[in-house]
Amino acid sequence: MELRNLRYFVAVAEELHFGRAAARLHMSQPPLSRAIKGLEAEAGAPLFARSPAGVTLTPVGAVLLDEARSLLDHADRLRLRVNAAAGVASLTIGILSDGTDPGVARLAAAFRRRHPGIDIRIRDTDLSDPTCGLRAGRVDVALTRAPFEETALTVRTLRTDPVGVVLRADDPLARHDRLRLADLSGRHWFRFPPGTDPLWQAYWNGGSPREGPVVRAVQECRQAVLWNGTVGLAPLGHDLPAELAAVPLTDMPPSRVVVVWKEDDTNPLIRSFAETATAAYRR
Repeated sequence: MELRNLRYFVAVAEELHFGRAAARLHMSQPPLSRAIKGLEAEAGAPLFARSPAGVTLTPVGAVLLDEARSLLDHADRLRLRVNAAAGVASLTIGILSDGTDPGVARLAAAFRRRHPGIDIRIRDTDLSDPTCGLRAGRVDVALTRAPFEETALTVRTLRTDPVGVVLRADDPLARHDRLRLADLSGRHWFRFPPGTDPLWQAYWNGGSPREGPVVRAVQECRQAVLWNGTVGLAPLGHDLPAELAAVPLTDMPPSRVVVVWKEDDTNPLIRSFAETATAAYRR
């Protein structure tokens, strides 16, 4: 049994709801359901009793839950012990930002100077997970954008960016110097997949439910605008193809670039990363 699938199983067992578990794991529900069915095939018995009211653990599922928790805890301890025995410290960083952001480049250079012997792993994350896998344990610290649910997380703001609407260059609204959200009513917007953090979804939808294509990556957003005339919000200051234009919005709160980690994580490398990031983004 793969550790990843066991982590999925534990989330469903603790939430007793596939939708809530998918949201907690920052993934869509279909792959989560497939992973659980795969585990049930390996176990040779159902792990959950399913009903319209939700799910409950079967006796087999209850046994697996105890064992899975112990196994996952052991795997985490094993990774730390192996790294310590090898004399190699590591930090996994989740990034949800434009790779051309000069703040990222300054941060990378400064952190490498400060910790030249650290094994740094980068996990680039799509737009459906604003915490970059932090809650699911896939990263130690995330460099991302707010807002999102901050329970049990420590969030430090590094910079704020004005927000605009991205339009096709031949869109009549693209000729305006500035716009308001009301000017975009009735238009199709790009949206994020079901299970995406509600605060994050609401912010990038301008505070209102929207209709339009579902996207996961920045490039998919741009293609949706180019091909379908879809509109969507984005931080200003990033380069766009000549076929697209960004118009500032006067009634959108700025987008916060943040560094975030679990509040109970005592890894000193995380604190050092946050301090280095704060300094790098001040320039």
